[in-house]
Amino acid sequence: MDTKRLAAFAVLTLLPFAVACGNEDAGSASVGAGAAASVTGAYWTVDGVTVEGKKSDAPGNAYLRIADGGKVKGNLGCNNFGADAAFADSHVKFDKVEATEMACEGVAPDFEQTLARTLADGDLTAKVENEKLTLTTEGGDSIALSKQEAAPLKGTKWNIVSPDTGGKAHLTFDQKTGQVSGSLGCNKVRATATFSDGRITLGTASTTRMMCDTSLMHTEKTLLGLFDSTVKYRIDHRNITLTSENGESVNATAAE
Repeated sequence: MDTKRLAAFAVLTLLPFAVACGNEDAGSASVGAGAAASVTGAYWTVDGVTVEGKKSDAPGNAYLRIADGGKVKGNLGCNNFGADAAFADSHVKFDKVEATEMACEGVAPDFEQTLARTLADGDLTAKVENEKLTLTTEGGDSIALSKQEAAPLKGTKWNIVSPDTGGKAHLTFDQKTGQVSGSLGCNKVRATATFSDGRITLGTASTTRMMCDTSLMHTEKTLLGLFDSTVKYRIDHRNITLTSENGESVNATAAE
């Protein structure tokens, strides 16, 4: 990350954006039932931002989610952010926008600042049509978003989050066959899987017998620790956390 970008994120992280108009406190604005009901609770991926007629496509990680109470969390493309949202009629304001400060490869240096500043540009018109959300500033700049449904536990290819496997480790749970299958990063795996509320009972793992790099074998050992036991699972939209009986957690994301 260059010096200018580092300085910009220092400001973004430490100083919330001032987005209230006039004397009204954005955090206490009345909630417009129509706009709030159509926007809150959903996971909105950011498609792009248009500022002064120039559109910038968003990185794949950029998203926005507003809870019923108005708390916002999302990602600017690399850095996570949080904010407060207040609705009035068909309008929304974002207050107390704060973000992390990380450097990521493949994210345009100015995109995150453009998205953050547009979100925090006072009173935004919120329009929902055909699973698409458009947030438009009073000056005509806009953010285009698309509604994305949560990934189901069963039938989804869950890619294990691990730098050691290079994205090769994955698991898929099959309701019809009552099995889980996939890859541990090097060896293929299969086992029975019984589902209950918030839990999955995994049978003895049947695997191939290939030898791999030490780092891969370490990851495989961790994943094998999930089998022959009942694991807890928690899905957060397109992310899943599997927790073994000894408290070790494995994180995975839904394949596109």
